[in-house]
Amino acid sequence: MATVTLKNDLEIHTNGELPEVGSPAPDFRLTTGDLGTAKLSDYANKKLVLNIVPSLDTPTCAESARKFNAAFENRNDAEVLVISADLPFAQGRFCSIEGLENVTPLSMMKDKSFAEDYGVLLIDGPLQGLAARSIVIIDEAGTVMYTQLAPETVDEPDYDAALAALNS
Repeated sequence: MATVTLKNDLEIHTNGELPEVGSPAPDFRLTTGDLGTAKLSDYANKKLVLNIVPSLDTPTCAESARKFNAAFENRNDAEVLVISADLPFAQGRFCSIEGLENVTPLSMMKDKSFAEDYGVLLIDGPLQGLAARSIVIIDEAGTVMYTQLAPETVDEPDYDAALAALNS
């Protein structure tokens, strides 16, 4: 179990820990914008950046999606998945309004097992049931190559560290 804070004063907990670097990435089943299912195997032979956020309807989560979108404007060596508990329709509307074309939104709306398997499900506090802000980078073979859990829910992740790990 990991501990993060909300507004620097309320401790909230995850159900576990992020996957270990060097371990196989847990499979997942997430909901796509057309209500289909996305699985890890759908991205075989691609590097993935999992930008896991509580909700795109918050300023920090929205900014995180925008920054990864900008970082991948001229890249095709990896895919960025923005994963939240938002409805796929809301995710799609957000990406459309913001002009985000370099990230793929995926939803945990049908099932929280993604957050459970990745150790980021918030199990208490006012955000219970959402995912903790985190980044997981997976290589082409499906191995975890980098993880980052934001210690404070309203802080942005360390983009430079994540992108450096992706480029290593």
